[in-house]
Amino acid sequence: MLDTIKALAKKTDSKILMVVLDGVGGLPLELGGDTELATAVTPNLDALAKNAQLGQVELVGAGITPGSGPGHLSLFGYDPLKFVVGRGALSAVGIGVKLGAGDVAVRGNFATLGAGRVVEDRRAGRPSDEKNAEIVGQLRAAIPEIGGVKVEIYTESEHRFVVVFRNPGAGLGANISDVDPQATGVQPLTAQAHDDASRQTADLVNTFVTRAEEALKDEPQVNGVLFRGYSDVPHFPSMDDIYGLKAACIASYPMYKGLASLVGMDVLDVEGHEDALDGKVAALQANWDKYDFFYFHVKKTDSTGEDGDFHEKVHKIEIFDALLPQLLALKPDVIAIVGDHSTPSKLASHSWHPVPLLIHSEYARKDVAARYTEEEAQKGTLGLRRGTDVMPLLMANALKLQKYGA
Repeated sequence: MLDTIKALAKKTDSKILMVVLDGVGGLPLELGGDTELATAVTPNLDALAKNAQLGQVELVGAGITPGSGPGHLSLFGYDPLKFVVGRGALSAVGIGVKLGAGDVAVRGNFATLGAGRVVEDRRAGRPSDEKNAEIVGQLRAAIPEIGGVKVEIYTESEHRFVVVFRNPGAGLGANISDVDPQATGVQPLTAQAHDDASRQTADLVNTFVTRAEEALKDEPQVNGVLFRGYSDVPHFPSMDDIYGLKAACIASYPMYKGLASLVGMDVLDVEGHEDALDGKVAALQANWDKYDFFYFHVKKTDSTGEDGDFHEKVHKIEIFDALLPQLLALKPDVIAIVGDHSTPSKLASHSWHPVPLLIHSEYARKDVAARYTEEEAQKGTLGLRRGTDVMPLLMANALKLQKYGA
């Protein structure tokens, strides 16, 4: 559809605000109970829902659990089955690392390993950024290179870090299996190459894991590394080219800023920590007149779900609800509230469940939904949509699409 949308797109003065509540979709703790969204006290979201259209979104396809990268690409209108990018490149670009041809970027988690190298905590207790930087310093000193291949190690955030393998003149492949088992109580996996071009990279990854565990053996909590999301340099058409939009990203986590950069958004400076959304609101207010599309990312609705903390996820939803009036005060012509995937606290992981979608504009038809929840979204007139439908719907509600055909 991108070619069709490109042909129909037109520039107007209307403004679109897409709010992505990361991992917002959930499940009840007990069958028949309420999800985190339904449990939360959200008077502002409820009021908005009563004057909006609601529906559900499958980011990739029925039964498929999306990662954050595919989920966001889908929301931005890029078919995630066609536009594939590993988390490593997203994180690297997000923290300002320049990737060259033949480089491979890898997203890592610091982890806690117990006896027998069994994974006890895939996120090492979510260490502070300062502790992360300290550990990265230790690894830089211990692993500057492997077999003549340069190894660059960067702090991302909390338990996340990025490794870039550079082998100028002899490019590396990125088609490798994960080291992260995405489960506790088991050992880390061994990276396996899926093609000949990636064999050297798999060896580099496995050697890095061994040397990192040796370097961190005296650390009480951050004593292991888990890898997933290998990628080389991706190239995507820009949102300006496709939609004719001057687009801005308001996010704190590097991966999301990297993804926005790859699709041509300007990444705005945000002051303060992710937990404090005031900095994001301030960035939105300060730049409101400069752009016609804003992507506003809220992370902690996902982090708390991944931690299996139902009540804290409810709390993070309520925090967002409290600041929603500040976003609405800017009077966006179109506002969407959506998630990039579901992260039910019950599962403590991403899931395949559709996410609720809310679209508010002057041209939205009257709906029957009374709240922004999964159950109410099932009643909505937007129905069950693919993630790639969201941007065309927002463009249409902003009167930014011409008629198709005679």
